[in-house]
Amino acid sequence: MSEHKVQVKCRNNGETLEVAIGTTLQEAYSLSGLQMEYGPICAKVNNKVEGMHYRLYKNKNVEFLDLHNPSGQRTYTRTLFFILCKAAHDLWPNCRVVIDIPVSNGYYVDLTKDKTLAKKQRAMGEDPANGQEITPDDVRELQQRMQEIIDAKLDIHRFEASTEDAIKMFREMGTHSKVKLLENSGRLYTTYYDIDGYKDYYYGTLLTNTSEVSLFGLDYYYNGILLRIPSREDPSKLGAFVRQDKMFDIFQEHHQWQEILGIRTVGDLNKAISQGHANRLIQISEALQEKKIAEIADQIARRKGVRMVLIAGPSSSGKTTTCKRLSVQLAVNGLYPIGISLDDYFLDRDKTPRDENGDFDFEHLHALDLPLLNQQMNALMAGEEVELPRYNFQKGKSEKSGRKLKLKGNEVLVVEGIHALNPELTSEIPDNQIFRVYASALTTILLDSHNYIPTTDNRLLRRIIRDNKYRGVSAQETIRRWPSVRKGENRWIFPYQENADAMFNTAMLFELAVIKQQAAPLLEQVYENCDEFTEAYRLKKFLQYIKPIPEDQIPPTSLLREFLGGSSFDY
Repeated sequence: MSEHKVQVKCRNNGETLEVAIGTTLQEAYSLSGLQMEYGPICAKVNNKVEGMHYRLYKNKNVEFLDLHNPSGQRTYTRTLFFILCKAAHDLWPNCRVVIDIPVSNGYYVDLTKDKTLAKKQRAMGEDPANGQEITPDDVRELQQRMQEIIDAKLDIHRFEASTEDAIKMFREMGTHSKVKLLENSGRLYTTYYDIDGYKDYYYGTLLTNTSEVSLFGLDYYYNGILLRIPSREDPSKLGAFVRQDKMFDIFQEHHQWQEILGIRTVGDLNKAISQGHANRLIQISEALQEKKIAEIADQIARRKGVRMVLIAGPSSSGKTTTCKRLSVQLAVNGLYPIGISLDDYFLDRDKTPRDENGDFDFEHLHALDLPLLNQQMNALMAGEEVELPRYNFQKGKSEKSGRKLKLKGNEVLVVEGIHALNPELTSEIPDNQIFRVYASALTTILLDSHNYIPTTDNRLLRRIIRDNKYRGVSAQETIRRWPSVRKGENRWIFPYQENADAMFNTAMLFELAVIKQQAAPLLEQVYENCDEFTEAYRLKKFLQYIKPIPEDQIPPTSLLREFLGGSSFDY
């Protein structure tokens, strides 16, 4: 091999390329002979995700990624955010754009056309949205401008500057959320991007040219904008639009909590921690969460005839602690909660459905004995006595438990499980006797105004800690299993979340500052030579932006104790 060449081992086809030192990933892909219908979007280089701008100066192991890959979709989506912000700046130079929350298979964007005027109106006690609200015509104009930027095939330039210079640049631009973030990053150098003179910072890789964005949608949504992205399953189509009014409302409620606390971004959080306000932040956050649980218990008590409370949510959403804290509040309302585990209604192993690989699918709805569940629940509500089953997981058999139950007048069944909101689960039970609760960790704090934090990252970090602490499972194994967990959630949980009578957000504004203390060392144990390193590295890098809060400041009743340990509840 020439001293001016480097070797690139391509994992996509198993071949090794020799390329000139300094060749970009984009150029290496062109030489590889690969044909990717929806890519390449980015690439894993020695199991770290890099943009196609990346230059090769040493021998590397490379895997090119397309839109079917989560890292590829994140890169595509960030680029769309950048193009949207550039287009908004072109149309309304003094505007304020907040890439807010994932909802309805897209991202809600809060856009204020004149942030200076809005600030003045707020100071005068006027409605800052008055005269600033986006209209359907504005959305159409913004979409047209975005398409013009895409059609112009503008290069997306990547620059590296000293963090001090980057802070100065963003301060002059008036993007203060980025200034706050970078001031606490602890990094000597910062990467930023440029489209035709418009500069922005993004956490993670971007595409190299605006023309690589082939599909997007923009809809008027709740006095704001819904940015729609291609489906991972079929990138030739936009993800299906799904109404999530209740989900949107719970996000908005948490924004009101953020207003109370004065915390909207990680920069705000870091500043509060640095100024010694962490304890107050924890106390108010915990109080707001307990108040919400109490309100849900009040709703249940007011709805006469409710005999069953169903609690559902995805993995590591804190369903168990939600169930226990809700039970306490039900007791305050004069209702006595009786816990029922759906796990005890599993079918015998030989009757369990199998997945496409022939393995037992324990997350399938029909892995449960639905006729027995409905028969016993109806009997209990009719005042009859039943003997509950107990599932022997070692034998894979349903057995009699010896636990006999008969509901008294003030007793309410509390049932927790992933299928609790699926109407088929309780198809034979009168609907007016059921109250449904959906619990999930819906992260509302942003890195900065253009960089949101995926709610799934919050839950994955919780699960990494819990699996290691209570099940002896490594972070590598938890990360390896995560796509399968997510697949089950997409099939069995998320389609039914709007069936809830009440939604409860289990995420805390200060949470990431606490859980990083236990999560970061576990992520360090995932080594570079395994596929799971890609995700572990991304999570480690993201956690570095957040100042820590000592775990001992968290009360024993906190929902976070379900994962961190030290809870006053029995599990």
